[in-house]
Amino acid sequence: MPQPALPPSSSDIPEPSGGGRELDDEDLVEELLTTVNSARAYADFRRTQRKECHSLLRWLQLVLPLLEELRDSSPRLTDNAYARLALLGRAFAAARRLLRSCHDGSKIFLALESEAVLGRFRTVYEKMNSALDGMPYAELGVSDEVMEQVELMNAQLTRCKKRRDTQDIELAMDLMVILQKKEDDERGSDGAILDRLASKLELQTLPDLRAETVAIKKLINERNGQHPDSTKQIVELLSKFKAVAGVDEKNVLGGEVAVTAKSLDKCPSLMIPDDFLCPITLEIMTDPVIVASGQSYERRSIQRWLDSGERTCPKTRQPLAHLSLAPNYALKNLILQWCEKHKVELQNREPEPEPIDDNRPKEDIPSLVEALSSIHPDVQRKAAKKIRVLSKESPENRTLIAHNSGIPALIGLLAYPDKKVQENTVTSLLNLSIDKGNKLLITKGGAIPLIVEILRNGSPEGQENSAATLFSLSMLDENKAAIGTLGGIAPLVELLANGTVRGKKDAATAIFNLVLNQQNKLRAVQAGIVPALTKIIDDGSQLAMVDEALSIFLLLSSHPGCLGEVGTTAFVEKLVQLIKEGTPKNKECALSVLLELGSKKQPLLVHALRFGLHEHLSIIARTGTSRAQRKANSLIQLAKKCY
Repeated sequence: MPQPALPPSSSDIPEPSGGGRELDDEDLVEELLTTVNSARAYADFRRTQRKECHSLLRWLQLVLPLLEELRDSSPRLTDNAYARLALLGRAFAAARRLLRSCHDGSKIFLALESEAVLGRFRTVYEKMNSALDGMPYAELGVSDEVMEQVELMNAQLTRCKKRRDTQDIELAMDLMVILQKKEDDERGSDGAILDRLASKLELQTLPDLRAETVAIKKLINERNGQHPDSTKQIVELLSKFKAVAGVDEKNVLGGEVAVTAKSLDKCPSLMIPDDFLCPITLEIMTDPVIVASGQSYERRSIQRWLDSGERTCPKTRQPLAHLSLAPNYALKNLILQWCEKHKVELQNREPEPEPIDDNRPKEDIPSLVEALSSIHPDVQRKAAKKIRVLSKESPENRTLIAHNSGIPALIGLLAYPDKKVQENTVTSLLNLSIDKGNKLLITKGGAIPLIVEILRNGSPEGQENSAATLFSLSMLDENKAAIGTLGGIAPLVELLANGTVRGKKDAATAIFNLVLNQQNKLRAVQAGIVPALTKIIDDGSQLAMVDEALSIFLLLSSHPGCLGEVGTTAFVEKLVQLIKEGTPKNKECALSVLLELGSKKQPLLVHALRFGLHEHLSIIARTGTSRAQRKANSLIQLAKKCY
């Protein structure tokens, strides 16, 4: 078979030739030293790229002795040596830009574009490797010790270029779930995903959120109207994280979410005393109140923080001894005097809306929980329905239900023969599981086998919400193993194969989370996950779920015990078809799965090439999305070994 045309590797790039010199020899070396030292000033990086940043810094550190010897000896550089060092300088400049971006860039942007950022690291490695290959050490007169150190580092760079991407699949899936979340979805189970994302991206505290706002504003200015869809996603995610943290989104963002720099503007005046600004909204307070920690906040802002279930001071993070809010009349008078003196008009804020009339008062929750255990079936049914509504409405209600022993009472109703009661009960537990502390209470209470039973035999809505509940509970690693051990995988696979459209989506999301556990991968394969996922890929009407199916296939492909089921020539042909005709996202996912399979079973890649893959790899390597280009290039390099 003829070998497909491949783009040149870094080793195929011709040697740089001599020419005009922009800098003197000494200035060139000094600039290299300055670039490396300025890059080393970045020490703290975003979590998503932290490992790569530290590796890059370590390699820059290893080149320093070479540059320091050149500075001290000041040799006259030949054209070849000058050209090599100039190439190295361009690589160092690219490294510094990348490190700066990972140091103070938007955390959300770096997470959404993690594949593209990984590609930038690979490009920097290739530039450094290309510059160091053939470095004329003899002409430079450096010591053997320094030469050996740099050559060892260059060998590491060579290996690194061949290393496969290490994208955080769990992070990518969480982002996909949140971005695809429909506003009219009545369930709030995505709160657990937002919590996990906020933790991974370190966007949980007010200072971090303020810094992220500044970084996004800078990004929007730099983009100057380009990539509006991506920018909109970034701003929407920022709004969600602020909402989770109890920040007043409207005030902090300065209006409705819009893809302009103005949407992130704050009050421009630097003359306002810091004590007059609410630590949450950063706006002048009109009704300051004092909390138990002694800090002052705008009343409506801190009330929203407390209503979200928080029991700490947002500024100091200290636990609050009580939740009483005392008016700070002295501060209010100072603010009014200052505003009058400086002719500042305070913003008129609408009063908080009154509670909806049909909401149950807080004091009814204990009696409703008690009614769940009533000897009268009608009383139990009504109580389960009302608890479902209340548990959805607010974090405070969920806290009250849990504190009044509502979780054990609800678990006791899961085996109730009435399927409508089962629906209301499992949905109540789904709502309660949004709060992290309740997840373990639900699991320790023995709920998982009963939820699995509703998943098997409940009503369609009961099955859907059981799958969503298992997904929410599986946010805790120990629960992933427990759900698998207690038989949760097989009914989820059944729901994926034969459930409603919503049931299939809930099942796919839950299965993805569960097969992050190694043992659950085998359980899923044994339960028939492969034909169920294959059916989704084959069914054009379920096109919206193809990416989810491929994401699960990618996780299964990483387990040696699953390769026999997943790694078939028939499946490889489906992947090639998606690479040829699928959406850009389909192509990215299919390339990732094929790369995983091909790296473990070379005959599968050979079969894909015979099935017409090579033509499309070359096209995608030039015109595909950034992630697809990298996957295509990795497959091209892997394909070279097949001939």
